[in-house]
Amino acid sequence: MTDRSHEEAIPRTFKAFVERFPALGDAHEAIAKAVDQAGPLDRKSCELIKIGLSVGAGLETATRSHVRRALAHGASAAEVEQAILLAMNTCGFPRAVAAWQWAQGCLEGNGQV
Repeated sequence: MTDRSHEEAIPRTFKAFVERFPALGDAHEAIAKAVDQAGPLDRKSCELIKIGLSVGAGLETATRSHVRRALAHGASAAEVEQAILLAMNTCGFPRAVAAWQWAQGCLEGNGQV
């Protein structure tokens, strides 16, 4: 895999999987890059959308990862929280509250709370 700028935040299990199956890791990264470049959205917008998708799928580590990336690309705490809150009617109150809690550590660590 070529882009390791966010490596310190990658979960150990994901790192172990990619080390065991490097071709799959490279393919995953290539698809992600192609999708990100397939349209006009900027990185911040893409990361905010990915927060919503991760919340909807109930993926805690992905939600945290995309919160960190959104912040790195200039998103505010309010924008991150709105991306999470938008999931409430579609995914349910408990999932939105859980995702908000998942994001708090990232926001606090970034001095945003």
